[in-house]
Amino acid sequence: MIFAGLYRWMARASRHRHAEGYLAALSFAESSFFPLPPDLMLAPMVLLRRSRAWRLALVTTLSSVAGGVAGYFIGRFFFFELGAPLVKFYGAGEVFARTQEWFGEYGVFIVLVAGFTPVPYKLFTLTSGVLSLSLPLFIAASLAGRGARFYLVSALIVWGGEGLAAAVEKHIEKIGWTVVALLALFFWWTT
Repeated sequence: MIFAGLYRWMARASRHRHAEGYLAALSFAESSFFPLPPDLMLAPMVLLRRSRAWRLALVTTLSSVAGGVAGYFIGRFFFFELGAPLVKFYGAGEVFARTQEWFGEYGVFIVLVAGFTPVPYKLFTLTSGVLSLSLPLFIAASLAGRGARFYLVSALIVWGGEGLAAAVEKHIEKIGWTVVALLALFFWWTT
């Protein structure tokens, strides 16, 4: 029951009086080094406070982009000291190489799309820095891509309400393992 425990922990954290700060910290960290996506905290927070859905999506977006800028600077100035060990830690060397190829094929547009791919956003932030992508273009593409993702999550939660929350909680293990399987399949396919 790995995912059920994680889901319950995130749901408890989303009720804390400093939950918005935790959400901002998680969003920042996920974009540069942390493995858990902020959606896991954003979704229950929106469910508990639907009237604040758009504010929570904005906090998540801005914090994620700020973390992305940190990842960009790690890639640009500290790749060998910090970035390469992160890539190695996550076992993402081949995917990191593939990410660089995508930049060659799609340019800054890949950052926009990165918000929706199963490839961790942090790999795109590091690669943007390594390749010295224009920082203003990186920020604009990140705002658009990450914003679209987090506003979509918030909108789905507002629209789905209690019924969606009950379905997610009931099937969280299946959902979690399906996501893991899809990520593994994606990594296998892209390498």
